[in-house]
Amino acid sequence: MTTKQIANRLVSLCKKGEFQQCYQELYSPEIQSVEADGSSHVGFAALAQKGKEWNAGIKKVHKSEIGSPIVSGNHFSLPMNMRITFKGAHKPVNFDEICVYQVKDGKIVKEQFFYDN
Repeated sequence: MTTKQIANRLVSLCKKGEFQQCYQELYSPEIQSVEADGSSHVGFAALAQKGKEWNAGIKKVHKSEIGSPIVSGNHFSLPMNMRITFKGAHKPVNFDEICVYQVKDGKIVKEQFFYDN
């Protein structure tokens, strides 16, 4: 798959909420995931743990949207925004981020997220 095909497939799967399918189909087993604070996770097990921790902190997702990809060479970026109520909070907040992905040998090898901490 080309970088553009991978980007479009990721958007399609995310819109359906099929996140596990994203990982199995599009991600390298050695995936590196970098958060806005600089923390990094490597591999499927680390990604699964990060996702589990994220989900554990959420009380309710009110809205989740993903935009169209911008592709350049072996990279693509996507805007994502959510309206979330975190556990322990009384009001929902907007969570907006830019996600940047690197593709090598037909798989996503790195994802990096940019958002206000």
